[in-house]
Formats: sequence, structure tokens, C-alpha cells
Amino acid sequence: MSSTETNMAPRLVTDSQSEMTEIILPNDANTLGNLLGGRLMHFIDLTGAMAAYRHSRTHVVTAAMDHIDFIQPVHVGDLLILKSSVNRAFSTSMEVGVKVWVEHPQTGSLLHVASAYLVFVAIDAKGRRVRVPELKPVTADEQRRYEGALRRREYREAEAVRRKQAKQAYAAQKEAELAKS
Repeated sequence: MSSTETNMAPRLVTDSQSEMTEIILPNDANTLGNLLGGRLMHFIDLTGAMAAYRHSRTHVVTAAMDHIDFIQPVHVGDLLILKSSVNRAFSTSMEVGVKVWVEHPQTGSLLHVASAYLVFVAIDAKGRRVRVPELKPVTADEQRRYEGALRRREYREAEAVRRKQAKQAYAAQKEAELAKS
């Protein structure tokens, strides 16, 4: 079997799951001592990219951050734990889910603070899209996330069409206004 065939062999969710832990320092926080939302988004993007990279075994770029929920604030001194996994692989793209928890350093208690869906595209060294291996969900939870990823993709595609049509309608309206003047 060639290395290309090996790289395209279907993969399991567990093959690419990734985890990252950060301690929140004052430089990561706003004036209230809470983690900046943009900094959290950066951590989410990094953790999601790790899972996409492990699944595709090639370079990946972030194409979209589809949805993010900020559930609870994160404070200076908290331990931030981010876990990511590929929910579904399409031709050249992958949806990755990232869940974020805070571990209170003194008690060890965990609190779910954020969740996000991201889309990554696999590319070669020249920036051209490349195919990614199929994902094989095994557990009921993996199957649920796999099916949900397709619904979210269909929604993203429909929303892109709607935005394009709205932009065209706006341009046509402005052109008509200019023609009248």
C-alpha cells in the first residue's frame, strides 16, 4: 500500500482528538480579571487545528468559526482545558468541535465554559486544497456529532447563498438609484 493510500485510510475520531491546557495570566485578561474573548477564540482555534491536522496529516487553515458559546467567565489563575475532535470530514474540509472547561486550581472542580464549531480546509505546501480521509464514527455520541456536522454544513451553504443574493440585490438597488440621478 502506498503512503498516499495509507494517508487516505478512514480514521476514527479518537485518532485525532486533541487537548490543550493553559493557565490564565493577567496578560490574557481584561480589566475585570476575566479572560479576553478573543484570547479564548485563539486557544479554541489552535486546539481545533491540532485535531484537523492530525486527521488530515497535512497543513490546515481555518475557514470558519461557525458557532461559539461563551457560557461562563474564565478568571486569572484558572486552568483552561480545551478538547477538540473532528466531527465530520468532507472532501477537503473538516468540522471540528471544541469544548472548553475551567479547572479551579485549589479544588480541582471542572466547569464547562465554552463550546465552538470550526471548519478547517486541508491544503498542500502551495496552498491548494487536498482531499482528507473519511471519518468513521464509532460511538452513539460520535454518530450524533457526525450527523449534526452535515446539518450545520447545509445551513452554512444556504446562508452563503442568502448573503450573496442580498449583496446582489443591494448592488442592483444602488445601481438603479444612480441611474435615476
